[in-house]
Amino acid sequence: MDLRHLKYFLAVAETRNFTQAAASCYVAQSALSQQIARLEKDVGARLFSRTSRSVRLTSAGELLEPLARRILADVDNAQAALDALSGLRRGRLRLGLVQTRASSVDLVEVMADYHARYPGIDFHVTNAPSVEMAASVLAGDLDIAIVGLGPRQVPEGLDHLVLSVDPLVLIVPADHALAGADADTVDLADLPESHQLIQFTRGSGLRRQVEAAFARAGVEPGQHFQVGQIHDMIRLAARGIGVTVVPRSSVFDDSAAGADPSGTLPYGARALRVADEAAVHTICAVHDSKRLAPAGAAFLEVVERHAIRGRP
Repeated sequence: MDLRHLKYFLAVAETRNFTQAAASCYVAQSALSQQIARLEKDVGARLFSRTSRSVRLTSAGELLEPLARRILADVDNAQAALDALSGLRRGRLRLGLVQTRASSVDLVEVMADYHARYPGIDFHVTNAPSVEMAASVLAGDLDIAIVGLGPRQVPEGLDHLVLSVDPLVLIVPADHALAGADADTVDLADLPESHQLIQFTRGSGLRRQVEAAFARAGVEPGQHFQVGQIHDMIRLAARGIGVTVVPRSSVFDDSAAGADPSGTLPYGARALRVADEAAVHTICAVHDSKRLAPAGAAFLEVVERHAIRGRP
């Protein structure tokens, strides 16, 4: 089986269009069709069902797609391992980064440190919801992903390294009924039934942690709408649009030298610690240790040093 055939197959599988796939592979459509036909002959089954209007995978094609991705990823890893013999002078690191800030780990500093040590390694960075990135690591499309998932939420078959555990806080506007409370903590069950909840992106680790906290409190999250930036969630809550639950580090930077202990809440809003020890936002680095190339292993070493440095 020719690796080139697998690359052409995946291009068609992704685009569902032979013309677009040929263009992305820089070959003529007729040549790509011939190579797909040869692959179908090798595997002994049709891989695509084609009509004048659509292209879709057959059952054999659906079976081959994840296997083809793994095969090509393993080839890349093998090349990276050979490159490591020359001291990680060149290679590629496919990295997924969480969309929220890691409390004790500055990922920009991690990447800068890594690049200074291994300038020949190219970064291919993806930003997506945590669940999607973990699935991409499992499929072999990413080498490492920094995700907002707890150890029990990491898919089976992946290894994980906990980088930080960040308590969740409830952000309420200054005129909210809970804003005047003497206590610094709040039970989510104390929220008025009419509250509106400002939520983060669906499929994100933070969204899952917040929904789990409401479930443990035995209450419905309430009416809500979705916002893709945590800073905007905090500002909207401060303006009285609703309430929101975010990692404490989104408001308080305890790790920064000379940090303001009052935080950065706008418009007089208040942050209250959720009275649930399990209500935390955990940041993990997930990877497949059986398939991790040296460039990825070196990145884990760098990110772990930064995590240890940032812990109290």
